[in-house]
Amino acid sequence: MDFDLSPELAELQATVRKLAQEKVAPRAREIDETEEYPQDLFDLFAGAGLTGLCIPEEYGGSGAGIMGLTIAIEEVAKYSNAAALMLLLTRLPTGPVMIAGSPEQNRRYVQPVATGEARAAFGLSEPQAGSDVMGIRTKARRDGDDWVLSGTKCWMSGVRQADWYTVFAKTGPADSRAHDSVSAFIVERSWPGVSVGRVDRKMGVRGVDTGELVLDDVRVPAENVIGEIGGFRLAMLGLNSMRPIVAARGIGLAEGALMYAVEYVKQRRAFERTIADFQGIQWKIAELATEIDAARLLTYRAARMADAGLFTKEHVPFLSMAKYYATEVAVKVSGEALQMLGAAGYMKDHPLELYYRDAKQLTIVEGTSQVQLGLIARGVLDHDLWWD
Repeated sequence: MDFDLSPELAELQATVRKLAQEKVAPRAREIDETEEYPQDLFDLFAGAGLTGLCIPEEYGGSGAGIMGLTIAIEEVAKYSNAAALMLLLTRLPTGPVMIAGSPEQNRRYVQPVATGEARAAFGLSEPQAGSDVMGIRTKARRDGDDWVLSGTKCWMSGVRQADWYTVFAKTGPADSRAHDSVSAFIVERSWPGVSVGRVDRKMGVRGVDTGELVLDDVRVPAENVIGEIGGFRLAMLGLNSMRPIVAARGIGLAEGALMYAVEYVKQRRAFERTIADFQGIQWKIAELATEIDAARLLTYRAARMADAGLFTKEHVPFLSMAKYYATEVAVKVSGEALQMLGAAGYMKDHPLELYYRDAKQLTIVEGTSQVQLGLIARGVLDHDLWWD
């Protein structure tokens, strides 16, 4: 069992760390306050090859896999979770296409994402169907060789920036709970009937728009069906394989928050010594550092598993543990780090209130903490996660 990164991944980590320190950190506060999409950072990421990390070389990527993307996102998230989200969106919508799509679909849609020539977004949630995936009402009806899609997707990250969308719709009855009644489609932004509806006003992770995708009798050719008709399992495989990538946003945020707080308490004096001299603060730092490292180990293991194709049902508990624990640690660490600064931490003079707001999103997106706990528990009950 080797816990060291390969030379290639270690070099990637060092490269992205330097880029994040020099280019991302100075932009983090401005991105949050203006809520403007950081096109300059996207161009920087594309130029550095980061938009193609998890995409195979045959489709224009570097083939660094989910592990490579996880490492890059961890470094970027130390300073900006909005910038880290841009990297996450190179995998979330392309994942189903890479898992079950045709070579032509990968060449036409995934390859431009790898090179930074196109962006994509992922449409699963709906106003009445968040965690309850089978509750989606977006309808796909067959019309000759095509499919016609109607409905509204919501809480879609990158909705205004995307050139195309992975959209899940009911190909069976709208009220069906059968897994074979859901299918996946590639929908292009430029097609008639495709529009962006409401754009959300968010507590955190500002700068990358989240909002509604409205589909009004959108005609989708048969060649844009991803995999087979009946794609609920594909939705789950896509989300399962994303767990370490979301977790990476959590561990990066936690690392960034704790590092900032530690440097502050080493300088801030109170009661004739620095805050860092107090045993209570030292113990809290030790506790948080341990939890961050535990989260990293869970996350790196999950990334290795996902790269090995181990994201089917029996592997779900291990992937869900990474997402659950890392994102909850992000919430805890950001809160404790803010507290270490006292009143100063509550002010925008310091980044901790930004970390604090950004962290909560991570426990909700792509499967809430409660959903992850349910999946872990089911794994134990079914002996997918067992110890003898």
